[in-house]
Amino acid sequence: MTEIGTRPATRVLRGAALAAITYACTSGMATRAWAQHASAVLRYEPGAGYATEFGTGAGYTNAAAALGEPSRFTPGPFGGPVDPFSPPWQPDQVVSLSTGSILELQLNAPIRRDPAHPFGIDFLVFGGSGFVIVNGDYSGGGITDGSLFGQDGAVLRLSVADADGPWLTLDPAMAPALEGLFPTDGAGDFTRAVNPALKSSDFLGLGLDGIRMAYDGSGGGTGYSLAWARDASGQPALVDSATRIRFEVLSGRVEVDAVAAVQVVPEPGPTALGLGALALFAAWGGTRGRKEAR
Repeated sequence: MTEIGTRPATRVLRGAALAAITYACTSGMATRAWAQHASAVLRYEPGAGYATEFGTGAGYTNAAAALGEPSRFTPGPFGGPVDPFSPPWQPDQVVSLSTGSILELQLNAPIRRDPAHPFGIDFLVFGGSGFVIVNGDYSGGGITDGSLFGQDGAVLRLSVADADGPWLTLDPAMAPALEGLFPTDGAGDFTRAVNPALKSSDFLGLGLDGIRMAYDGSGGGTGYSLAWARDASGQPALVDSATRIRFEVLSGRVEVDAVAAVQVVPEPGPTALGLGALALFAAWGGTRGRKEAR
């Protein structure tokens, strides 16, 4: 009887310790999340041929849609969680850029060139593409062949600048096409890059679980490196950080949801380590209590 009576208390201790650890690991993330993304629109010119909403004809010209973190959920009766099969599509989630469009964004926290960034990726851009479902199951069991929908074949010039410095264009021969791989996963980490060596064929036959395994915890996005920066003469330019990003569409159309600076995963701080010890102590204490009760 005593043994049975100790189990709820043990569960409470373990639950409290786990909650404390979760808080320690995530409480700082909420305050930093906005700073890791764009915080202000400096310039927006919609260009010609931007996307319009079906039924209303309203343009996807809300440039503020590119601010903050990428969409994790699409509201409304036809919405739901954003995942690689279900990208954001509403006018307040993505802004449309078409031929002649210019979008300049300001970031509160700079994008940094850091050799510790996995795969050499320093920042990510999120759009509105998604994996095509080929097995007809749209209720959660979809399988893809690796092909994408939502790509409009835009030719884009992407540039970065630090503070009041000059705009430096990323080498188009190195920069991947926006809205290609990798579609947004709202359940992932938006500051963690997917391995850019992955190809569309690597997703052949995968469902949502398989895609997430390939993403390895990332929230997707197209990855870019500050090492690709070029000056006005086309020569490599050394840039260690950037607080502004500019999109210029030379032809075609593309949708932008958000940008994110890649972050290096920090080592656990003293608080998290201390709470980890608390969890171990709570678990040990509950086990010891049961043994003594016997």
